[in-house]
Parts: sequence; structure tokens; C-alpha cells
Amino acid sequence: MNDSSDTDLARPEPGEVGLVEVRDFVSTEPFAFDNGQTLPGFTLRYETYGRLNAARDNAIFIAHALSGDHHAAGIHSLNDRKSGWWNNIIGPGKAVDTNRYFVVCANCLGGCVGSTGPSSLNPATGRAWGIAFPQVTIRDMVRADKRLFDHLGVTALQAVIGGSMGGMRVLQFGIEYPTFVRRLLPMATTARENAQAIAFNAVGREAIVQDPDWHRGEYPKGGGPRVGLAIARMMAHITYLSDASMEQKFGRRKRDGAAGVEHAATFDAQYEVESYLQHQGQAFINRFDANSYLYITRAIDDFDLAGAYGSLEKAFREVRARTLCVAFTSDWLFPTAQNREIVLALLRAGKSASYAELVTDLGHDSFLLDSPQLYDLVRDFLAAPAE
Repeated sequence: MNDSSDTDLARPEPGEVGLVEVRDFVSTEPFAFDNGQTLPGFTLRYETYGRLNAARDNAIFIAHALSGDHHAAGIHSLNDRKSGWWNNIIGPGKAVDTNRYFVVCANCLGGCVGSTGPSSLNPATGRAWGIAFPQVTIRDMVRADKRLFDHLGVTALQAVIGGSMGGMRVLQFGIEYPTFVRRLLPMATTARENAQAIAFNAVGREAIVQDPDWHRGEYPKGGGPRVGLAIARMMAHITYLSDASMEQKFGRRKRDGAAGVEHAATFDAQYEVESYLQHQGQAFINRFDANSYLYITRAIDDFDLAGAYGSLEKAFREVRARTLCVAFTSDWLFPTAQNREIVLALLRAGKSASYAELVTDLGHDSFLLDSPQLYDLVRDFLAAPAE
């Protein structure tokens, strides 16, 4: 594929990928986790957008964040009220142009939206795995993803793109499969979390395991620690925003009909921000499994490239892909300094790497929101030669 074959053509008007089909890849080969545990096989749920070319080398992998899944773009039916979680960046004529690229997004190993995880049936017991499921790492997720691309017959990835936990998967993909990946585009991410980020995840996990309905991970489908999971989501969601964005969106505004000081004390939601967080928590428990939340947040906390390889420079020693790391000034979960550290280590290791810092007051989730600047960065990075 010639990466610059159409760079001189007029940019098409962005369009939509439209109706998309959910697919399942079933691997029947045994899978060994980093901790030595094994599965006889696994399933990854995924979606594709665009077409694979004759050389089978125009693929792009989209790696989702903690609360994301395989549904990155398009709609499943005409009745859908929302498109995929990154629909603003994926589609014909968009930054990740499905007229040029075969775009793949898969729900991670350990997830709960069709991929094998703690809520999947354990063939040995006929019940959900629960916390008997093997401890999963970011590297385990990436190695499972690679099996999907082997199944699809993809010979090379033009890029791996993702933010937050997805950015961790991007980095690990470049380390694990250096000759397979041509570009890495991590956003709002880190090579290892700081103590504050670990602390937020730890409190979220504690809310789940202290919920009396957790039952050490053994609970019926649709049941379980719903209160604990909602609280974990509410707290995590705060870290995805910023002080400025919350002040602008909510301030100290009270809900319509909220009790005034003349009424008896009430601890129901009085402020708009309280109501918003409650909505986020309730929406989350209807689509996410509490045990998957425990497993995936632990995988995020345990991701430590410097610790795993001796240093960041050593971690990136085999990387061949050209890298662009994008950070956002108001991201206090994975601050700009942590993103810069990745690029500096790549440069010290003699790799092709660049850094972009976008000024925004929208916080960690800035990579998911409407941003023409980000779209231009992604489009130009994909259009430039990989080497």
C-alpha cells in the first residue's frame, strides 16, 4: 500500500460507516497467560470498518479504554440512539478513513461484552468463571488480539491507535510485534501509573468487593455488586474530567426541585453534578460486569514497562514503528509529563517518535471528544511515510 498515494487529492466530506455487524473470533488453541494459567481457547468480539486490500496490509487496530468495547463506530440498527464510542474519528473521509483503511476494534480479553472474561462460562464447571478466571495483563490482551489478526489474514498493521488503557495496549503491541506494526498512536496514556491513579482504582475495587452482593465474585448474571460497581464508576468518571470542565458544565447549580435549606436535611442528589454522576453509575452497571472491572483495573495498575524490561529505553529497544504520542493539558489522570516520558525514552532508544500536546480544559477524556486539532494530527500522521 502506498501511504501517500492520495495526499494531493481533495479531502472528501466525512461520512458514516453506517450499519455494522458484530463478529466473534473463536480461538481453539490453548492460551497461556503471563502468570502461567491457561485457557483451552477464548473468544474475542470485534467489528470491522472498511475493506482489507489485496496485500492485506491496510489494517488499523483501535484499542479501547477501560470502559470501552468493540463497538467503536457506526450503528447496529436504525433504532440505535448512539453510534460507536469513537464514531467521530472513524469513517469515510474522517481522520481514520475507512475508504483507505480496514479498521478493526475488538473487546479485550477479560472483558464482558462478548469476549472471554470472568462472566464467561467455565467449561469445567458450567458456571461463570468469576474470580477463578486467570489474572489478565495488558500483554495478555495484546497477544490475544494478535491471534485475531492472524485469523483475519492481516499481514501488517498500518497503525495501532488508542487512548488511556488503549494507549497502553498500543505501546505493548509495538514492543511485542515490532515487524507487524508500522505506526503507534497512543493518546492520554502512561508507561506506568503513578500512586494517585493506582489509588483511585484501588478504592473502586474496594467499593465492589465490600458490596455484600459481590459474594467473592459468584453472583448471577444481572445481579452482583451493583451499588459497589456504580460507586466505582462514579469515582473513576471524576478522574476522566477536569475541574474546569466540571465547573463549566455544572458549577454549583442545583437540580430543579432540590430541597432548600429551610427543609429537613436530605442526602438525595441536590446538585446537578451529583445527578450526573449517579446517571453515569447507573448506566454503567447495566452494561459492565463487576468482576471484569476488577480484572481490567488490576491489569492497568500492573502495567509497568520500565519495571518489566529494566527501563523504558530497554522496553522500546525492538520497536520499529513510528510513534506519535498525544497528550492533553488538562489530563490529570495521566498527565502530559507521563506522555512526554514515553517519547523521550523512544528517542533515547533511537526510535522515530514525536509528541503533540493539545491545549484543552476537557480532561482525560479529551481524546474521545470532538477535536478538529486531534483529527488533523491523526490524519497527517497516518498519511506520512511510516519510516
